[in-house]
Order: sequence, then structure tokens, then C-alpha cells
Amino acid sequence: MANTFTQLLYHIVFSTKDRLPLILPARKDELCRYIWGINKKLDCHLYRINAVEDHAHIVTHIHSTVALAEYIKKVKNAATAWIRRGSVFPGWRGWQDGYAAFTHSIGEKERLIEYVKNQQAHHKRESFVDELKRLLAEAKIKFDEKYLL
Repeated sequence: MANTFTQLLYHIVFSTKDRLPLILPARKDELCRYIWGINKKLDCHLYRINAVEDHAHIVTHIHSTVALAEYIKKVKNAATAWIRRGSVFPGWRGWQDGYAAFTHSIGEKERLIEYVKNQQAHHKRESFVDELKRLLAEAKIKFDEKYLL
């Protein structure tokens, strides 16, 4: 086969260091646009990104030459450098180590986009930790709760 063909739709979630509520609504959209640009540079197709005070959600296809862990590292490092350079979020301490990443079928793309789009309303009803537990359980990923705190 002369080409590489992939259909890997990712839903990625990661939080601020110590889950501090440092992503301020007034500049959240700038952060999302910056991360969108990182995706373009990595030749990844970002469908939707959103963030609330203590975490971010991304729905993307990652280019076949980019490993998931490398993608996360580049996004977090570049976003942190941008935040610090521009003093975007006062008291910024970085992103928490680790992340959650789930693959989905292309048929779920629109549902995922809507889910990520509605994070602000969603988190009026469910905390980030409860959301993460639910997402992990839905994906049948075993976890130790001490690593979620």
C-alpha cells in the first residue's frame, strides 16, 4: 500500500496544575485559538476545543506521523509558554501531568463536538472529577481514584 490511511477521532481532556481555576473566561477563547494554531502546525485536524476554569477538551484527528503523547506534550508546552509570555492567566502554574484520551467512531463526531461546545453549561451540573470518572467508566478504563484528585 503506497499511502497511510487513518480514521482516529480523539476526545482529549487535560486539566490545569492542581486543578486550579486559572483559565479565566475573558481570555479562554484566545487560549482555544492558540491551541487551534498548534494543531494546524502539527498538521492535525481540530474539530472543536473548549475550556472551563480548570480543564480543556479537544476533539481532533491527529496526523498519522504524530504520536498521541507527543501531541499532548507539544500542545501543553506551547500553550504554557504562550500563557506565560503574555501573562494571559495570572498565577498560571501549568497543566497537570497526564491526560485522558478516548477514540471514537466518526459517526460520533457531531455528538462530541456538541458535548465539547457546551462545557460551560455542562459543568453547572457536573464537576470535572465526576465528569472524568464518568468518561473513564464509559470507556471501560480502570482507574484508581487517588490519581484523579
